[in-house]
Amino acid sequence: MSIFGKIKDAIFGKKAAAKPAASPASAKPATAPAPAAAPAAQPQPRPQPKPAPAPAGAPTAAQAQPATAQAQPATAQAQPAAEVDVEAILEDLSAKSGQKLNWRTSIVDLMKLLGMESSLSERKELAQELGYTGALDGSAEMNTWLHKRVMRELAANGGRVPQSMLD
Repeated sequence: MSIFGKIKDAIFGKKAAAKPAASPASAKPATAPAPAAAPAAQPQPRPQPKPAPAPAGAPTAAQAQPATAQAQPATAQAQPAAEVDVEAILEDLSAKSGQKLNWRTSIVDLMKLLGMESSLSERKELAQELGYTGALDGSAEMNTWLHKRVMRELAANGGRVPQSMLD
């Protein structure tokens, strides 16, 4: 997994992990009716090729509804991820950490806050992933660029990031 992917998962994954935990719990009660649905699922692949040439038919509509129901939870899970308050999550992590970390401006402290290795080699790899063209020497310029770019990427991937962290 990419370094940025780890950062994103550390921030976005907290809420996403909580929601799927609720989904499997709700899936367990649905497990009792599922055996009845399982035999129905076996005949469904057989009718599916038939409805492709002939789109009309009640079984096809019934089959489309479960597929839509499955697509809706995936969409519902994607929508909350699109509204992740990055600053609130990081503030919460910072309060719980007991450390004084300057995660608002420091890529090193941000990575530490997320429980990641913040070594120069990790930051070099992150810089290469994100397209940094300067010297990969761990300079203040590189680190500042990395922090701003990470915040922009989080915003581009559905995070709500304060404007002050994007400039």
